[in-house]
Amino acid sequence: MKMKKLTLLFATLMLVATISKAQNTTAMDFNRTNCNGTQDHLFNDLDNGMAVVLFYYMPNCGSCPPPAKKVQTMLNNINKQYPNKVKAYAIPYNNTTKCTNVQTWVTSNGLNLFTAIDSGAAQVAYYGGMGMPSVVLVGGKDHRVMYVANQDNPFATKDTIAMRDSIMNLFNVSASINSLPVQVQSVNVFPNPATDYLNINLVLKQAVQLYTLVTDINGKTVIQESSENVSSGQVSKQINTANLPNGNYLLKLGIDGRAITQKISITR
Repeated sequence: MKMKKLTLLFATLMLVATISKAQNTTAMDFNRTNCNGTQDHLFNDLDNGMAVVLFYYMPNCGSCPPPAKKVQTMLNNINKQYPNKVKAYAIPYNNTTKCTNVQTWVTSNGLNLFTAIDSGAAQVAYYGGMGMPSVVLVGGKDHRVMYVANQDNPFATKDTIAMRDSIMNLFNVSASINSLPVQVQSVNVFPNPATDYLNINLVLKQAVQLYTLVTDINGKTVIQESSENVSSGQVSKQINTANLPNGNYLLKLGIDGRAITQKISITR
């Protein structure tokens, strides 16, 4: 009887531990000064449509720099198409490794994309304990955790592919954006779902005539902007959607007579 009680107690404790880990599907926010002396607010970045990688490392961990470099390569490739939409932080697993040491680790390993922050013990515990390294990908206005590598789920190089796909899904890159005209290098529409504003980033290979149109699902025009001549390079536009009811719409971008169509949603 005593053995049965001990077995039941052990099973209960294991279940509680499992549930505790499973509950952390929302990112742990931070709003603090980084090692460069500037203020970083994680949830503010996520609310602005960014994806953020949190890379937790042990200072003497020889196996930590190679994964960090793999992550950086993956993020740099995304940045070429979607500038300033991804971030990465290098954070020590403890609270005793200070900024000077974190900066040295970042610099010596050529991690120019990574922002250094110290004191990561509470975050490491929140995301399930320290692996070598622990890597967390977060994004979305719901501040969701999209990927975690920790002591129970070790990081593998191939995981950068899954992380990349999660980021691209977050940016709503799908077949709904039809084949791009030759004048267009890339298109990024965010956030989607939107609330009061919809942002459009275009990278153009040459100057074009651009018009912007939003219709409802029945084809009725609800927003129409005047045609404009825009130069090559990066073009950013913002559409006010505050007066649109919740629902699904089609964004149409006219590029020299060719149309790029993207399904969008308004949700408040």
